[in-house]
Amino acid sequence: MKRHYRVTRRPSKAGGIFGTLFCGVFVLIGLFVVIPAFGLFGVLWTALALGMTVYNAYAAFGKNKDGSYNEYMGTEIDIEHDSGFGFAAAQPQAMPASSGDAQARLQQLERLRESGLITEAEYEDKRAEIIRAL
Repeated sequence: MKRHYRVTRRPSKAGGIFGTLFCGVFVLIGLFVVIPAFGLFGVLWTALALGMTVYNAYAAFGKNKDGSYNEYMGTEIDIEHDSGFGFAAAQPQAMPASSGDAQARLQQLERLRESGLITEAEYEDKRAEIIRAL
């Protein structure tokens, strides 16, 4: 069985500031060295350096519409893996030890499904198992 996880890489404010300064130096190099020496290639160099500078400045100082800093900006990565391998911390918690309390087990199972920790198929299988045990 495959599981999907979504991970978002968020740049830090310090990383954004460092990137802004670092790429800003490359913009200056482009303007004063690369454009005069290499012409069109220098324009491309400077444009790319400027784009990276703006991106890093936005990561460091950008604000959302509500005025909060842009802490959720970043690259999202979907991870798919077989449920038998790795990511042990992301696995659903075990059912309560009390097997006689089927109602509590079914309620916890429902919460796991609603929170996305188990799939619909896993929910149906476990639900049928709990009901069979009655």
